[in-house]
Amino acid sequence: MKYETKVLTTKYQKPDAYGALSMPVYQTAAFEFPTAKAMSDAFCGRSMSPSYSRIANPTTTFLEERVRQITGAVSVAALNSGMAAISYALTAVSQTGLNIVASKHLFGNSVSLLHDTLGGFGVETRFADFTKLEEVKALIDDKTCALFFEIITNPQLFVPDIQKLAEIARGAGVPLIADTTIVPFSAFHAGVWGIDIEVVSSTKYISGGGTGLGGLLIDYGKFDWSKSPSTILQNRIKRYGKKQAFMARVKTELMTNLGAIMTPQVAYMETLGLDTLDIRFRRQAETTLWLAQQCQQLSEIKHVNYTGLEDNPFYELSLLQFGPLPGAVFTIALSSKETAFNFIDKLKIFRRATNLFDRKSLAIHPASTIFGLFTPEQCADMSVSDTIIRLSVGLEDGEDLLADIKESLVSK
Repeated sequence: MKYETKVLTTKYQKPDAYGALSMPVYQTAAFEFPTAKAMSDAFCGRSMSPSYSRIANPTTTFLEERVRQITGAVSVAALNSGMAAISYALTAVSQTGLNIVASKHLFGNSVSLLHDTLGGFGVETRFADFTKLEEVKALIDDKTCALFFEIITNPQLFVPDIQKLAEIARGAGVPLIADTTIVPFSAFHAGVWGIDIEVVSSTKYISGGGTGLGGLLIDYGKFDWSKSPSTILQNRIKRYGKKQAFMARVKTELMTNLGAIMTPQVAYMETLGLDTLDIRFRRQAETTLWLAQQCQQLSEIKHVNYTGLEDNPFYELSLLQFGPLPGAVFTIALSSKETAFNFIDKLKIFRRATNLFDRKSLAIHPASTIFGLFTPEQCADMSVSDTIIRLSVGLEDGEDLLADIKESLVSK
């Protein structure tokens, strides 16, 4: 079945008592059991019954199952933010003394997580330009527990060669972990391209309206975790096997101990969001490509960056990996930071807000916000310029959005 059919035909874990066509919101902290043994089986993982909503909730489990079926994954964990998904993925594979080879072109908080948080626990991060494969390969050693990157970097919009990165990862016996938020899994199939673990901020396309925070951690079950240098994962293999050790650690340790499961209310809203995800994405991405093309004609704009433009240096690779519509975000460069601020202040349709892929179009100055706590030297190393504005395109009419951009470029 195709994406649209799969997403609308996922069955509930148990038949609903009233035949509800939408999975109900199970607004409860705990669940009653018929016997002491049934309770024990639930808590010890011998049954699929939920034990406590901090660990599993039927509404959240249904979202996980929907995502599992449409992606072809082996297991999915729904968490309460995209950063939680990234944190769980990298924590699950690492421990003191190991290292992660990561892209230096990452979302600001991902950099902080790696450098400050995991670094504080003795996990080394070796940052590399993932568009330069030899640079990545040179940093891998027998203590490397993961390669981590974004499939299109935010906000630089650089595109790594995923297939070649997967070959490097397989050759080194290291899992390839990718943040794929910028292109939804209705258009990009991570498992097909050799990605072992996929992390997604479901706050973005899946939510669609910025109504709740969420993150997805998707395991394609292809990596042999006996190759991992993590002794913690080696212990999980003894009980759960070579292919299940990673998600076993996530679900039996991290979700239980750290408590970042997605709430049932958000899971319900994101389940609804999945119904229209592909339709919304196609419309938003088509408008994005058209807007980017139109902005190239405006003399006030110094540069337009969208990998769907034929003169973009990553165009051919982007077309191969993501098709003609590589996401609903592009950037424009103006003459100075002051000009960028003035432009943002004048916008009337684009909202001055963070987030991506809302139904509403959004504008932000990344260097002073998402990367605002980094030094100018660090921003320069990450290719984050203070002349750049990131535009996330929503469902408004393209002509209206273009008029908003043109009017905001006027200096008076």
